[in-house]
Amino acid sequence: MTGNRPTLENPFRLIVGGVLLLLCAAGILAMAERQSLIAELEQESIVLHRLASQQADQHDAHMTALSAIAVAANGARHDLFLDVAATISRFYPRIDEVQLVPLFDQGEIIGTERLDPALAATIRAAAMASDGRIALLPHPGKPHHYIMVKRSPNSEAARYGLMLGIDAERLLDEAGSFWQRPGIALGLSLPGSQKLTAYGGAPQTIHFSQPLGSASQPLVLQTGMEVRLADLFPPVKTVLVLLAVALAYVAALIMLRQRARTRRALEQVRLSALDSRLAHASRVNALGEMASGLAHELTQPLTAILAQAQAGRRLLILGDTAALAPTLDDTVTQARRASAMLERFRNWSRPQHDPVSAFDLREAVANVRTLLEPQAMQHGVQLIFDVPETSVAVAADSVEMEQVVFNLVRNAIEAAGYAGSGGRVTIQLRRDVSHILLEVTDNGPGVPEELRPRLFTPFTTTRPDGTGLGLALSQRLVERAGGEIALVDRDAGATFRVVLPRKQDLMEVKR
Repeated sequence: MTGNRPTLENPFRLIVGGVLLLLCAAGILAMAERQSLIAELEQESIVLHRLASQQADQHDAHMTALSAIAVAANGARHDLFLDVAATISRFYPRIDEVQLVPLFDQGEIIGTERLDPALAATIRAAAMASDGRIALLPHPGKPHHYIMVKRSPNSEAARYGLMLGIDAERLLDEAGSFWQRPGIALGLSLPGSQKLTAYGGAPQTIHFSQPLGSASQPLVLQTGMEVRLADLFPPVKTVLVLLAVALAYVAALIMLRQRARTRRALEQVRLSALDSRLAHASRVNALGEMASGLAHELTQPLTAILAQAQAGRRLLILGDTAALAPTLDDTVTQARRASAMLERFRNWSRPQHDPVSAFDLREAVANVRTLLEPQAMQHGVQLIFDVPETSVAVAADSVEMEQVVFNLVRNAIEAAGYAGSGGRVTIQLRRDVSHILLEVTDNGPGVPEELRPRLFTPFTTTRPDGTGLGLALSQRLVERAGGEIALVDRDAGATFRVVLPRKQDLMEVKR
């Protein structure tokens, strides 16, 4: 089924993973592009803010010069005042109106254009209310304009109200090409949020707002940008980024698959070596048991041959040497041949032990688990391992102990397989003060009562294809290690318990 396949071999999961990776890459690209747009807007806004602040500071200098000329003329030489005002307007087109309004008499209003009486009254009132600072007011007759009002001289003895009319849009004339892009908004507002220039028509998603650096004209510079989908995903860059991510994903999959194949090949080599070792041990030990069985079976014919030989000798004593000599020679020859055959089988089946050394019994359990898990899955049997976290050291032959665990677990899997998909085999390894306990429990049909007395006898089996040597071999190997193996009574299923002495106890016995 698809759900049981490894991730690297599952096309659906690979496709979903690739799509998610591309979506993540697109999201990162969008965040990076948005951050880039914000940084660009802030940088351009800072530059424009600095230029507008410098130009606003120039207005203070112009008002100071015009105020000095008006005070020096003392009501005369208005032509000099107007010449200076015209020069200022010519070189600084944003200053398109200059007015000098008397405060206390009905003297002549001097200006670059005719002044509306209502505006003149506004200028006079602002100058008289001034505390020395310049007053900023929206121009009532000109959109996008504001006026600067200052008393002249700037003291309690002020005689005039000096006004400069400023075109706020021209204050931003030095804005670069960045501000001509679609979706970019730019504007100025008087303190108090009264707009002088339009702030753009489209809704802004990011914006910049900061007063100018002029002490007399803290106009608020407002900039904004509409972030569109095309801005977050530039077509060329988006295609290149997604293509690069897709290629990197494919390359990573190829590399991971290659590594997985290499690991599987190495694991297969290890399992093959382990399987070969266990198979060899099983064959040798099984033949040993078979040789023991053959020795038992050959005892009777050998006894008969010996009896015939003895009878022949008695006949020989009687003197019938001519008739009995060939028979006796053949009998002795067959007896020697049977004896030699028996001796060869015994010598071959007798294990040649290397010196016993301590090893971790958990390793034998782990190796058996690796070998038999496929067989358990094939039979629909669940393997449950209860193994300590720390080392379980025993002094025994590691291959023989693996053979014991292998035989017990394989028998349990075959027994639990009769339960169908609900088959279960539990392998529990634990220790007490002086022993190591290994229990293999299945939920199969159990061991028949009539079979239990000879369960560990060679050639005893309930399977049509069984040899009946597995449990007998396991008993022999366990006893060789100084332990015991037994069937534990249970209400259902079967439990085989192997009891082995702990490492230090076994070493004391051997000494």
